[in-house]
Amino acid sequence: MSDDRPWPVWKLALLMYPFASGAVAINLFMLSLMAPVVGLDTLNPLTALKLSVVLGVPAAWAAGRWARHLMDEADEGT
Repeated sequence: MSDDRPWPVWKLALLMYPFASGAVAINLFMLSLMAPVVGLDTLNPLTALKLSVVLGVPAAWAAGRWARHLMDEADEGT
């Protein structure tokens, strides 16, 4: 696929990064609340937020690819 489309994947990923990073932070913290069941410590919310800055990048890229796929699919239908 060419990159001359008005919304390439990297632009969509950049646009979705704040939302993806926030979702990763919430899910990571909620997952850590179940950690004592297997003997691990829970994460501090600030630690989950710091980790989400890094882990939000692949999540945003996946969301951008998904949105680009939906846009391409909609263009094929017209």
